[in-house]
Amino acid sequence: QVHLVESGGGLVQPGGSLRLSCAASGNIFSINAMGWYRQAPGKQRELVATITSGGTSNYAYSMKDRVTISRDNAKSTVYLQMNSLKPEDTAVYYCNAKAASDSDYVPINYWGQGTQVTVSS
Repeated sequence: QVHLVESGGGLVQPGGSLRLSCAASGNIFSINAMGWYRQAPGKQRELVATITSGGTSNYAYSMKDRVTISRDNAKSTVYLQMNSLKPEDTAVYYCNAKAASDSDYVPINYWGQGTQVTVSS
């Protein structure tokens, strides 16, 4: 099993910044892509950004100028730096990783429990 634990969410004023972190742990054999998704109340979960193990990143068009995804492979951790936050960025942010455990070596998608980001004055 692979476990993902997010941190760094909270309440921030419009125009502010937050840095989310997500650490993978467990019986990890390999981690391929990692990423962040978000889900606002009453809406479907949507992509924010992804990054491959080689460092190639992909961003949702609506956020690409305000967020930066990065990862530390040695720490099995992915980060999301968010700047110029807007009230419409309020959502639960979920970490995702396509990882293989050392029990079966089959890559599957894992999700974290989510961290709340609220942008409000």
